[in-house]
Amino acid sequence: MSRLVPCRILFAALAMVMAVSAGSVRACPFCSAVSQTLSEEIASMDTVVIAELVRVPPRPKDAGGAPAKALFTIREVLKGESHLRDQRQLELPFYGKAEPGDRFLIQGVDPPELMWSTPLKLSERAIEYVRMLPKLPAKGPERLAFFWKYLEDREDWLARDAYDEFARAPYDVVKASKEVYNHDQLVRWILDPDIPASRRRLYFTLLGVCGTKADNALLERLLRSSDKKDKAGLDALAACYLTINGTDGLPLLEELYLKNADADYGETYSVIQAIQFHGDSAKDLPRERLLVSLRMVLDRPAVADLVIPCLARWQDWSQIDRLAELFRKADQKTTYVRLPVASYLLACPLPQAKKRLEELEKIDPGAIRRARTFLTFGAGSNQ
Repeated sequence: MSRLVPCRILFAALAMVMAVSAGSVRACPFCSAVSQTLSEEIASMDTVVIAELVRVPPRPKDAGGAPAKALFTIREVLKGESHLRDQRQLELPFYGKAEPGDRFLIQGVDPPELMWSTPLKLSERAIEYVRMLPKLPAKGPERLAFFWKYLEDREDWLARDAYDEFARAPYDVVKASKEVYNHDQLVRWILDPDIPASRRRLYFTLLGVCGTKADNALLERLLRSSDKKDKAGLDALAACYLTINGTDGLPLLEELYLKNADADYGETYSVIQAIQFHGDSAKDLPRERLLVSLRMVLDRPAVADLVIPCLARWQDWSQIDRLAELFRKADQKTTYVRLPVASYLLACPLPQAKKRLEELEKIDPGAIRRARTFLTFGAGSNQ
């Protein structure tokens, strides 16, 4: 047995448990936030100030590497002025280089004796950014319009924070903010080879919201490309194509990635994720048609386990006999498919599924036992 098979078995089991128990994805489905946003960080603090560096004393020769303490004067209080009482200066450990007059964001927690964060140096542009954060609405187009201006900002930390705000935004808010996005700018970012795949996924998602069928020439060229760089963020690219074209976009994805036995495993998985997004989160395409596409993957035993959890989650019980046949024919290279098949049959409420389970248990009782165990610790079963 391949060393990869045990990992695929575990992956399949976890996927089935998540499939039966998970709700729909609410945030940007293809974006992974890098870190806590600055807004979230500020919300968790008791006091937030903008302070001016007054003095950095010379490092003592016997300091042993300890940072010098710098003196700051508080110039603006963004939050928690009552915790400061009359305090207007702070003496804090300081790392890095700066000049008197430079401004810093400093945050404190646990009053009355506040513990202060490491000062974050601010440019004039960053000061403007930080000042606006507490004034923004909690969600909606106005909030995203502010962060749109900082995507790909020349100050990398501002660009990261703006990206994280979009990554956390509910998809319905992203859709409602269509007028915020500059279509041509999105295309330029998508075609920029220096844009990371994570941000490219976001830009494909936004292009799906504001794009039209005039974008098909570009999208189809990228989908058909043999260059991995062109297909960076393929899940979001495929989802964008479907957002613009609806079910008319499915035949191309089926041809290139679902029915194609030579399609790369990772790329097949990405397209499956795009289809599941439209059935779970966007809910803009009929599941009946999406299921037709997903069932095509069952003709490729090596990757069939990628779609079985979704069939169960969407309660498509039309594939009982077909999956039972996959279980019977599984060899040493595809034995991992038995666990999701067994989990599917355990979740199915139809008498036919129970009958197939009894038959398959004689072939591989261990797979049926493992499926029961995983579902017991997950969402349970109907058997």
